[in-house]
Amino acid sequence: MKDRKDIKHIGIVGCSAEGAALCYKTICIESGKYLGEHAHPEISMHTHSLARYVEYLDSNDLQGISDLMLSSADKLKSQGADFLICPDNTIHQAFNYVEEGSPLPWLHISDSVIAAAQVEGYRKLGILGTQWLVESDVYPSRLEGTGIDWLRPPQEVIERIGYLIMSELVNGIVRDETVKYFQDGISYLKQAGCDAVILGCTEIPLIINDGNSVLPTLNSNRLLAQAAIHKAIAAY
Repeated sequence: MKDRKDIKHIGIVGCSAEGAALCYKTICIESGKYLGEHAHPEISMHTHSLARYVEYLDSNDLQGISDLMLSSADKLKSQGADFLICPDNTIHQAFNYVEEGSPLPWLHISDSVIAAAQVEGYRKLGILGTQWLVESDVYPSRLEGTGIDWLRPPQEVIERIGYLIMSELVNGIVRDETVKYFQDGISYLKQAGCDAVILGCTEIPLIINDGNSVLPTLNSNRLLAQAAIHKAIAAY
C-alpha cells in the first residue's frame, strides 16, 4: 500500500473569499479522482483582509502586497505546508518580490494557465480580470517566448469588468446583466482573433464557463488547483 505521508501539504495564500473558497473546494473534490473517494491532500489556508490588499493595489505598492503574501507564507509554513499557491491573479503582480523572500516554493497561477493553453494549441488569448490584473504584465510577461499572442479588451470594458468583479463577484453577487456584460466582452475578444479567453480573476468562473462563453475558457482557479493536486501527489 502506498504511504500517504508522501502526499505534500498544500498551503493556500488567500486574498478574496470567493476565489480562495472555490480553489479549496476544487482541490478537495478533484483529488478524489487520484486518491479515492473523499480523499485529498492536507490543506492549510491563511488570508489577510481583502481591504488591506485593495489599499496596496490602489497605491501600486507591490512591496506592501508582497509583505502580506509573505506573512501568510510564514504562517502556512508553521502549519506544515510544503508548497504554496495563491488563487488570486491580481496580486501575482508582486510575485517577483514574494519568490525572492519566500520560505517555501510556489506555483505561479499563470504558468498553470499557459501550460493548458499550450496543450490545447491556442494561439491568441484574451485576458479578463480586474483592472489591476488586465493592465499588468502578469500574463504578458509569462507568455513571452511561448509563441502565444494575447489581447486586452477595450479600456472601457476593462474598467467596467473590474468594477463588477470588485463590487459584485467578490461578494458572491451574481446578476444576469453582469453575466451578459462579460459574455459581450468575450465576444469582442473572439471577433478580434482570440481563440480562447483567460478567466484571469478567480471569481469569474462563478458566472462564466465553456457552456455560456463563445470562446473556450481557461479557468485560472481550477487550473491552479489541478496543478497543486498533481504537485502534492507526485511522489505518491
